[in-house]
Amino acid sequence: PRMTKEALKQLCKQHKLYQTPYLNDILYLHFKGYSKIENLEEYTGLKCLFLESNGLLEISGLENQKELRCLYIQQNLIDRIENLEHCTKLTNLNLSQNRITTIENLSCLPELSSLMMTNNYLETSDDIEHLIDCPNISVLDLSHNRIDDTDIVHILKRMKNLAVLTLTGNPVIRKIDNYRKTLIVHLPNLKHLDDRPVFPQERACTEAWAKGGRDAEKKERERWQEMEREKIRKSVSALWSLRDEARIKRE
Repeated sequence: PRMTKEALKQLCKQHKLYQTPYLNDILYLHFKGYSKIENLEEYTGLKCLFLESNGLLEISGLENQKELRCLYIQQNLIDRIENLEHCTKLTNLNLSQNRITTIENLSCLPELSSLMMTNNYLETSDDIEHLIDCPNISVLDLSHNRIDDTDIVHILKRMKNLAVLTLTGNPVIRKIDNYRKTLIVHLPNLKHLDDRPVFPQERACTEAWAKGGRDAEKKERERWQEMEREKIRKSVSALWSLRDEARIKRE
């Protein structure tokens, strides 16, 4: 199947979108078997483009999509990140389940905040080093690649805005000593790591561990437990006070 102008208009009609191309801010082109992105020149108003689950071999044909915010191009046959320099407003990019071996050519996207790269062929720290040039990324999914280089920690800790990180399914997890604690210490803004969130108590205990070892971690955990007990005592006391006030009013 080809992404012809007639096919695009037919899809717009099918999804109850505008027949005038530039009026559309969203376009659904997924599960169509396309091997090439083409004939989107008139769709200049697109903000969200769905291209997943096709047979796309490369990223191209997006020179006129200057308003694009979200590009979903996962589950294709793409082996290189390229030709996105015109999509300067892009904030969300999903390239999962492709054949990409290196993260590159993303520094031209100053507003990029979410990058999904699960199930690709990334292996070493060199393959992801380009992330340092993408300072606004806050959500990063590198799960189920082939990363086994512990030097990725030095790259990730330079991503100052990183808040959500997923590395599940990479061999490197077993190579990093105290994996979860190490990443929490090096990523001060991290709010979610792999399968669970990073709560303030865990961060405080982890930072104490980094400074003074297990004894310091134990003391910090006990301090938090005492704080929780104090909160409960205050809540119970407040409830008793409310009950006493109500009883006095009744009397």
